Amino acid sequence: MIDIKPIDKLENISQLKTQYFALSSAPLDGMWHFGFVPMASHFGFYEQDNLVGFCCINDENYLLQFYLAPEAETDAKALFRFIAQQQSQVIKQVKGAYVSTAEPHYLSLCMDNSTQFAVSALMYQQLVPVNNNVTTLTLALAKPEQLQQFVEFAATNIGAPEQWVSGYYGNLISRKELFGYWQNGELLATGECRLFDEYQTEYADLGMIVAQSHRGKGLATQVLSSLINLANDRGLTPICSTETGNIGAQKAIERAGLMPQNRIVQITFEAK
Repeated sequence: MIDIKPIDKLENISQLKTQYFALSSAPLDGMWHFGFVPMASHFGFYEQDNLVGFCCINDENYLLQFYLAPEAETDAKALFRFIAQQQSQVIKQVKGAYVSTAEPHYLSLCMDNSTQFAVSALMYQQLVPVNNNVTTLTLALAKPEQLQQFVEFAATNIGAPEQWVSGYYGNLISRKELFGYWQNGELLATGECRLFDEYQTEYADLGMIVAQSHRGKGLATQVLSSLINLANDRGLTPICSTETGNIGAQKAIERAGLMPQNRIVQITFEAK
C-alpha cells in the first residue's frame, strides 16, 4: 500500500530528484525543470513512511515530473495510471502531462495513458564546435539599475508579464547571467546564460530576445553565437529550447550551431 502526501519542502526530495535527473538520456530543459517545476505542487509517494518517489503538478493540472525509485515495491505503471485517471483523493484533477523525449521512463508511462499528444517545444544542444563563420557581438552584463529597462524590453517584445519577469530578471542579474546588446544607447537584444547549481552543472541554458524592429537581420544568430562562446569559455555545453511554432528562432538556433535533439511533448490523458 502506498500513501500520497504533499511535499512542503523540496529539499526533502533532493536525493530522489538527483536519481530522476540521472535517468535522463540528455540534459533536461532548464526553464521547465528549474523555472516551472519549483512553482508546481509536489507530492511524495510513501511505503510504510519511507519516501520512495514523487510527482509534481502545475496549476493547470498537468504533470511535470514523475519518479518512483527502483527499490519501491509499488508498480510504477499502476501508480501512474491511478494518478492519471484522477483516482487519488490527494492529487485530484490531472488533465495530462508535459514530458520530454529525454525522459524515456516518464514518457513511456505518459504514452500508456494518452489519448493524444502534441509537440510543444524543441530542445537543442551543442554537439559540435561553434560555427566560427558567424559574427559574434560584445554583450554587456546587465546591471541592477537597468532592471526596469530589461523588464520593459521583455514586456514590449514578447508580451512577458512584468511582475513575473521583474523577479526572474532580478535573479539573473544577481547571478550575473543576464546580458544586453546595445547600439547607440538602445537595447536591441537580451541574452541569458543560465548556470545550474545542481544536477546539470556541466551545461549552460541559453535564452535571448531580439527587438521586434531588428528581427530577420541575423541578430538572433549573432547573440546566440556570443552566448555559446561565453558558455564554452567556461567549459560548459550550451542547451536551449523554443516553441514549435517559432520558426524564426529555430532557424537562428540551428545557424548558431545547436541541434534539435529532443522534444517537449504535451500529453492528454484518457478519461477513466
